Amino acid sequence: MSLYCGIACRRKSFWCYRLLSTYVTKTRYLFELKEDDDACKRAQQTGAFYLFHSLAPLVQKSEHQYQAPQYSLLELERLLAKFGQDTQRIEDSVLIGCSEQHEAWFALDLGLSSSSSINASLQKPEMETELKGSFTELRKAVFQLNTKDASLLSTAQALLRWHDAHQFCSRSGQPTKKNMAGSKRVCPSNKIIYYPQIQVNLRELEAAGWFSHDEVATALRRSNPYPQQQNGTFWLPPKLAIAHQLIKEWVEKPACSTLPA
Repeated sequence: MSLYCGIACRRKSFWCYRLLSTYVTKTRYLFELKEDDDACKRAQQTGAFYLFHSLAPLVQKSEHQYQAPQYSLLELERLLAKFGQDTQRIEDSVLIGCSEQHEAWFALDLGLSSSSSINASLQKPEMETELKGSFTELRKAVFQLNTKDASLLSTAQALLRWHDAHQFCSRSGQPTKKNMAGSKRVCPSNKIIYYPQIQVNLRELEAAGWFSHDEVATALRRSNPYPQQQNGTFWLPPKLAIAHQLIKEWVEKPACSTLPA
């Protein structure tokens, strides 16, 4: 019995470690894509795209539930070309996640306002016929989607909506430019950076905020870096925590170039 229990415990520990390791590597990979436009563009070559039209996701009915189809970059380029849209429109896509094998997942809205989507609303029925699906309001489809697709499409819709509402700088009035992953928008005229704000769940977090690279680096250098937040300072997780190692790695990693003006 003791031998059996020992083997069971070791197996459980192994699987727990494997799940944790997978989560960490996925988090690091997604962070790289969000910070490096070139890496994100390369990921699109082998990634998968979910399609939306005016914030409604494309779904296909299968028996008693909906499925969210994925499309490769080549398939997406062919679709855009067929309906007379510039393939540069793909740069409007946003990163929404990745698989354990690091296949990046993106979302693209074919109906939101864009210089290359002027005729998109007129083509919606034709697109649905071509894609053998329908652009359905998420609130109507969410309960007939599997957990993975429901989560991804909810994230995608929120991010696409945020980008649609923040196309101009609130200070200068000039158009903002998204980075390749869609994790931020930058005003070229004054370099102000805007980040999506997906609200704080107060049941899981006491507080949340944005901190600059210098602020985090300063916190890491403190002799006692773990006090409660006081006088504008903030505490960091203990050194043994994975969160601390991820923060430290981010601080020590050479900064990626910012968007061109």
